Order: sequence, then C-alpha cells, then structure tokens
Amino acid sequence: MFTINIYLRFTLIAILLPLAIWLSFQFGFWYSFPFYLIWLSLIIGYVLLGTVQTAAKKMEKMDFLGAEERLRLTLAPKYLFKTNRAYYFMLRGTIALNLKNNEEAEHFLLKAKETGLATGNEKAMVHLQLANLAAGKNNWNGALMHFRQAKKFKVTDPQLREQMRQYEKALANRGILKSAGMGNKNIQTAGGKRRRPKMR
Repeated sequence: MFTINIYLRFTLIAILLPLAIWLSFQFGFWYSFPFYLIWLSLIIGYVLLGTVQTAAKKMEKMDFLGAEERLRLTLAPKYLFKTNRAYYFMLRGTIALNLKNNEEAEHFLLKAKETGLATGNEKAMVHLQLANLAAGKNNWNGALMHFRQAKKFKVTDPQLREQMRQYEKALANRGILKSAGMGNKNIQTAGGKRRRPKMR
C-alpha cells in the first residue's frame, strides 16, 4: 500500500494551501481547484489514518523509539478510523512493553482490545501480551484468563503460534493449567481430598 512520508505530507499541506489561494486570485478558482483538492485529501488522510502505517514499518525494524515518535505525530486517536485506532493502541502497547513501561503497555493493550482489532492474530497477540503482564504481577488467574481468550482466536502466524505453545508449556510447568482444570486432574472427593483406592 502506498504511503507518503509524514514530513513530506506536512510540507505539502503547508505549501499547497497558499499556492491554491494565490492561483485563485491570479487565474480564478477552477485553476486552483486541483490544488485545493489535493490539500484537502492530505488533511483528511492525516486525520483519519494517522501515522500508524509508517510507525508499523519502523516496528518491523525494531526501532521502537522511532515508532513511538512517529505515532505521537498522529493528531488524535479518537479521529482515526476504528481499525487504525485499534492498531494505534496495539502499537503503543507493544512499544511500551518492549521499553519495559508495563503500566503504560497494559493501558494501551486494553484500549486496543476494547476498540476491536481486525484479525484473530492481532486479538490473540494482545491477549498473550496481557497474559504476560499479568504473570509479571504474579496474577496467574489473570494470565490464565487472557491465555484462554487468546486460544479462542484463529491464529495463522507461525511465530505467534509458537509463542502460544511456549507460553502454554510455561503455564503447565508452574502447574497453572493443572490447577485450573486444563491439564490432568487429580481425582478428588467432594470434600476436596484424594479418593483412596479400595482396600481388598
């Protein structure tokens, strides 16, 4: 998908409007109309799409600070299209997580979840990240809850599937899955004690 550098966009926005106004006075409105139209499309694109796509490209290069700086150039998340708004929050959360700002990460990841992400991969990834944050607080019930939610979505990304398998092993090693009834259960009586084998 074609993207325009945000700084080039700002430059064109700053140049095109005065140019269009000057052309209007010199030659009439219809000579300046294409410049007004381009200027308006640049403004609308900036407001509704923000800087999410260019920030995502920086994320792919592991440039977390650069991606965060780029996202901060978004005018206001509330004006973004819903999909872009959810992805904006997810990127902010992922960046904060990698920069060890866990409280900020949880705040943005929860907002991404509430806004509504587009694909199963994105939804599962957010829940897995929230599970990791909960585990970091020794909140194993919260970690298990988010992991269960992550498993409900269709995950097609091989790397994410592997991360989920590793996380499931980590929960199993701690006995979390077993105690929650997701692993092998100990046979117990109604009183909570193990049932003794019959004596012969």
